[in-house]
Order: sequence, then structure tokens, then C-alpha cells
Amino acid sequence: MTEPIRVLQVFAQMNRGGAETMIMNLYRNIDRRKIQFDFMVHTDEKCAFDDEITQLGGKIYRVPRYNGKNHFSYKKAWNHFFKYHLDYKVIHGHVRSTASIYLGIAKKCRLCAIAHSHSVSSGKGISALIKNVFQLPLKYSADYLFACSMEAGEWLYGKKAVKKDNFFIIKNAIIAEDFFFNQEIRDEIRKDLKVENKFVIGHVGRFNEPKNHSFLIDIFKFIVEKNENSILLLVGDGLLRQDIENKIKDYGLTDKVILLGTREDVSRLYQAMDVFVFPSMYEGLGIALIEAQATGLMSYASLSAVPDETRISNLVKYIPLSESAKFWADNIIKDNHFYNRVNTHEVLEQSGYDIKQSVKWIEEFYLKVSKSHG
Repeated sequence: MTEPIRVLQVFAQMNRGGAETMIMNLYRNIDRRKIQFDFMVHTDEKCAFDDEITQLGGKIYRVPRYNGKNHFSYKKAWNHFFKYHLDYKVIHGHVRSTASIYLGIAKKCRLCAIAHSHSVSSGKGISALIKNVFQLPLKYSADYLFACSMEAGEWLYGKKAVKKDNFFIIKNAIIAEDFFFNQEIRDEIRKDLKVENKFVIGHVGRFNEPKNHSFLIDIFKFIVEKNENSILLLVGDGLLRQDIENKIKDYGLTDKVILLGTREDVSRLYQAMDVFVFPSMYEGLGIALIEAQATGLMSYASLSAVPDETRISNLVKYIPLSESAKFWADNIIKDNHFYNRVNTHEVLEQSGYDIKQSVKWIEEFYLKVSKSHG
């Protein structure tokens, strides 16, 4: 047999985030006899997916995190890498801030360069302004432009670029059967968490500013005032976790909020929830909202801040962030949550979020472009 084509995936780090999880879902399901993923990361720390990547046959390389001062050494590291790794034909960049640098170098080395947009904002402050400047040439640096949604594509590449034939929306697909509702799993997880007779509100996301955890705690405070039997499950970790823990304590909600940290069994945790709340300030897509719907969960998400592509069922209610926390809480409380959890496989297939469809497309794409860059 011929050796598989090796595709270099570029990330900041391979921890459990939306983009990282999406690529790992593809990696687990792709035909690794034909295509193998390797990873370039911008950290020396061990990450959540490192062991699995190695087990699947992938290699992990490292370059220094870009900080501006190391501009020339950063470029040198990439030039050095491609000088001694001549077997790569495709590079798929998920770190957009420096993508114009490393994709430009990759193209000079005759690789097919793919840029991938997973967001609709660089955040705030000086660093965000610098990132935005760095991103400007990206639509010219890459051969192909990917995005998780039309909004994410227009934000990074511009409205003209997304009309060209080298632009593609790549759905952040999930392994559908992992998320189908199962009453036995629900009962088991609720028992483990000691929330059998509780009204369980859930959220999955990194503890960073865009996920808006602070506002979520405000919402939950009003929910508890209406229903003392309520519990909030927070799945994830991040830089703002301590701030959120302090706010929970200040509100006297410590015994009503369960912080589960980073988990490998997120698909099972959705089963335990009665409601999913997703008040993000902005999202490239919001894969957690797709996952919640896959488990048949009633969900509440930010209107306008979360892309329309997440509306794959009638299980989501979109509420403007301009509305108060009390307004959100009132809407969540007044709705009837004694509903039957349904199998959403057909909905996932029709909307293109079943991994089987995405794997077939990306497999054919990588094989096609690798031949043109031989």
C-alpha cells in the first residue's frame, strides 16, 4: 500500500474547544490509510488531545507562540520546518492571527494552503487590533478559504471573497450517535451528580469572555429566585473560571452550581440537562448548540450573536443580549420543560452536521488538492 497523504493541521493548542473538537471528529472518522493528520501547535504544554493524536498515528510539532518581538525567529522556525519536512502537500491553518505568515511560507514551499475561520471577532484591545491587521492579507495568502459559517467567512475574508469558488463552508459536524438521547444514560448521570429531582440548566464552553459566563450566572440567579430546585452545570475550563467562581460565591449560589471542568464525556452530560443556555457575545458557529439539539434539549441562545446556521431544529429560542438577565430567566422558567426528548438523527443529516457527510467531503478534497501540489 502507498503511504497516506499527511496533512498538517495548525492550532494554538489541542485542548477541548470547538475547532479542535471538530478536527478530532474528522480525524477519528477519516480513512487514515489514505490521509493522516499531523499537528503544529504553539505551546510546549501537554494538551487534552495529545495522547489520542499519537495513538491515531499523528505527529505533534511545536513552534513558539508569536508575540511580535519574535517575528523573525517565528518565520525562521517555519522555514526550518518545511526545509526538513518535505513530505507535506497540504497545510490547514486554524490559527488565523499569524496564518498569513505561515501559509505564505508554506505556499513558497509548494504546499496547498488552507485558511479556516472559526470566529467572528478578535476580541478587544490592542492585541485584537494587531490581529485584525495581520489577518488582512489572509484571503490572498491561502489557496482555499474555509469557514464554519457564512458569518465567520464574511468577517475574516470579506463579502467578495466568499462568493468565489475557492471558499467553502465546512460544517462543525459531530458524531451523531454519540449524542442521541438515552434515558438510561440520563438517569445514570443525574444519579452520579446527585441531581435526580432537580431542574438542571446546562452550559458547555470555555471560561473566556465571548461565552459570557458572568451574564449566565445573572440569569441563573433569577431562575433560582423562581425555582429553588434549580441546578446549573458548567462544563469547561479557562482563564476566567476563578472570576466566575467568585461571582457564584458572592451570589450565594455555591451549592447550586456544579463546575465540572474539562470532560471527555460531554455527550453524556447533555443527557442530564433539562435546558441548555448559550448567551454568547459572539460565535463563529457555536457547536455546543448543535450538540444540545442533537440530544433533544430545549435551548436558549443569543439572537444575532449566534449564527443562524445553528437553527437546525425547533428546539432553540433566540433571545437578544440587550434583554435583561431577568427576561432570559423568565422565558426559561415559563416554558414547559416536561417535553419528550426526540431522536434528531434526521435533522442532523438534513442540516449537514452528521460527521459521515463531512468526512467524505474533506477526504475527497484533501486527496484532490494534494495531487495538484505534487
